[in-house]
Amino acid sequence: MKTKMETTNEILIVDLEATCWENDRIPVGQKVDIIEIGICELNLTTKIISKKQSIYVIPERSEINSFCTKLTGITPQLIEEQGIYFDEACEKIQDEYQSANLTWAGFGNFDKEQIFEQCDWLGIEPPFSYDYLNVMEEFRNHFKLQKMIGLKRALEYLKMDFEGNHHSGADDAYNTAKIVRTLLG
Repeated sequence: MKTKMETTNEILIVDLEATCWENDRIPVGQKVDIIEIGICELNLTTKIISKKQSIYVIPERSEINSFCTKLTGITPQLIEEQGIYFDEACEKIQDEYQSANLTWAGFGNFDKEQIFEQCDWLGIEPPFSYDYLNVMEEFRNHFKLQKMIGLKRALEYLKMDFEGNHHSGADDAYNTAKIVRTLLG
């Protein structure tokens, strides 16, 4: 794992939840929008996972449907009560985590691609550095597996329990951080 981790003491672990549709059939006129940014910080020296939170995001190009709510637990009402716009979420992350200076990680490439796509659409700078660690790929390489496996199966492989609710951004980020901590030794 060659990253900025050699020069900093923290890595941010991010997991997104986004608008989704059954069978990935995106309705005409809608685009995938981030609706939750789950984030936590892993201290590379102490191996302590901290600052776990969910930042709920108001979708601007799509709507949350019943399939999406069933999968993520995120309702339109939750977004109405607790959501902020994506550009505000990016500012919040930069302010609270100094994220532009840190390596960040996610389980797969979806999180990175979606963050950069949505920032590009809005014409804003991404809140994260370009130093991204794909934990799914690192896991596969570390254990010399033939295929990529999902987050829950990776935890099972390590004989770890999944903590929280799958498809909750904050819980998925936390569980990904547990995997990163194991890979770092």
